[in-house]
Amino acid sequence: MMKSSGDDIGSRADRTDGAGPALEVTHLDVSRGRTPVLHDLTLSVPRGAVLGLLGPSGCGKTTLMRTIVGVQRIDSDEVRVLGRPAGGTRLRGHIGYVTQQAAVYSDLSVRDNIAYFASLQGAPPGATPEAIAAVGLDGLNGRTVSSLSGGQAGRVSLAYAMVGDPEMLVLDEPTVGLDPVTREELWERFRALATAGHTLVVSSHVMDEATRCDLLALMRDGRLLGLWTPEELLARTGTDTPDQAFLALVRDGVADPGGTTGPATTADPATTGDRGDAPGRGRHADSRDTADPVGPSLPEEDDER
Repeated sequence: MMKSSGDDIGSRADRTDGAGPALEVTHLDVSRGRTPVLHDLTLSVPRGAVLGLLGPSGCGKTTLMRTIVGVQRIDSDEVRVLGRPAGGTRLRGHIGYVTQQAAVYSDLSVRDNIAYFASLQGAPPGATPEAIAAVGLDGLNGRTVSSLSGGQAGRVSLAYAMVGDPEMLVLDEPTVGLDPVTREELWERFRALATAGHTLVVSSHVMDEATRCDLLALMRDGRLLGLWTPEELLARTGTDTPDQAFLALVRDGVADPGGTTGPATTADPATTGDRGDAPGRGRHADSRDTADPVGPSLPEEDDER
């Protein structure tokens, strides 16, 4: 996770202006050492949408997420988050980041962990129990993180990311290891956050979670196969499920020009969609401003590029 305190970062009172896309990635290339990892990625995501990053392990989802939060060096060209260059210091307080591995203090209780992070964020009274309740850990307030299961510890990390009420949540496989009931409750929470105007970027290799997203970025071998709504994906491939659709794209070698080399279709909260609370559709807006230097590095993930 990456959230900080201090006068040089964003705060709850220092919201971005709300104009333009939440995320703009333009012809992005990333390498790890001498190994190219991401290749010419272009996509745009409006505010208040849930973007699903889908693809097999090792396809580059985690690297893209690290780039979004500003802790991954890039080769070219740029990433803008909430209208600002990714990695800018004033942006960090606006983003909550959950890595695949729990990033909290194992010797502290659930309550003390979240209260500590809430104090760093200047969160209002009541934010700590609210965040804990949102991830279903009310009854474990006094337990140390070391005494929790892996899935429970992961939920503590999620509460930490949410307690500062960030405008964007970047969640790397947040439902791994969770039981079906907790997983369903978390997705309901994610939808409520998006409806309230927050933007979520959620990675998964579980294709049945695709239908819960407003917009899907399907990745393979560091490339974007395409950027579609769930309905557009199924219609394009003539399939009935996201699993079948992904296999069809891989089998046919399909790469959507809208997802890799040209304007990318987005879900646009300003228009009316047909998916209940989900935003509707719009078009990609290009931006070519110079990005600030990236922030400090986070530990590498073990099982994802």
